[in-house]
Amino acid sequence: MEPYRFGDIAAFVAAVRSGSFTAAASGLGLTRSAVGKSITRLESQLGVRLLHRTTRKLSLTDEGAVVYDRWRQILDELEDVDATMALRRSRPTGTLRLMVPPSFGRRHIMPVIHDYLKQWPELRAELWFTDRYVSVIDEGFDLAIRIGAPKDDSMVLTRTVAWQQFMVCASPDYLARRGAPQTPDDLASHDTIVYINAERPRPWRLQTADGPYVHEGPGRISVDNSDAIRESALAGMGLAHLANYVIGDDLRAGRLVEVLQAYRPPPDPIRLVYPSKRHLTPRTRAFIDFLVERWADGVPWEPGSSPAP
Repeated sequence: MEPYRFGDIAAFVAAVRSGSFTAAASGLGLTRSAVGKSITRLESQLGVRLLHRTTRKLSLTDEGAVVYDRWRQILDELEDVDATMALRRSRPTGTLRLMVPPSFGRRHIMPVIHDYLKQWPELRAELWFTDRYVSVIDEGFDLAIRIGAPKDDSMVLTRTVAWQQFMVCASPDYLARRGAPQTPDDLASHDTIVYINAERPRPWRLQTADGPYVHEGPGRISVDNSDAIRESALAGMGLAHLANYVIGDDLRAGRLVEVLQAYRPPPDPIRLVYPSKRHLTPRTRAFIDFLVERWADGVPWEPGSSPAP
């Protein structure tokens, strides 16, 4: 059996509701003849007459009344779906799935998430803290926050919202005991606290007038957690090489002091990464706008500074 045409069903229901082919045609943007042909086609497919037609009005046959009730319900349900999706397109709903670097996410993204959810009570959030590269699209995430240069991937969009600056720092107590290094070469004679990854220390990358400088000396303390490195530096255990978003408050309060400032490496972008779709979900679009506006006058670890475009 040939499937029913949606337009024919819509024409039939509109004709019954309005009481005439002419009114139905006007509401649907069709001609009166087109409405009549749709209903004739339905009658032919069903093998029954659906309407009694007179010069004054239309009336349903018994069979027409049965199919009208069913088709009207279907169209009403479709209109409810349209209304629901229109609402979802206009306001954030559902679950925002987000990937973030652990230390950065805990310090600077969780407070944003808290305020975002307070603004949209119907919204939920699911956060995954990882430093591993995970495909946003393959794993079904709405958004990821990544630090560093973007990969060449045409399937995702990326937007820089802030910058990460690595710094060498130490506590005032340590510097009073051991002195401050004046050049990168002085690092060899100091205690250091280094980040270890896959059983290898992460190099300290600095910048000199002659080009990049890499310090790879073993640390007095090696640990695979940035917050633990910070705690060791605060305890006066040595020099640490940490991102500004980890130690910003400590630098302002004087608990840590930056050294070798003239040898800072170039900053790294902090980026939002999301699927390259024509229509972002409202929850993703709204979160991006919310975060950008939140940091428009300066990121929390450097008050007064603005994210680079």
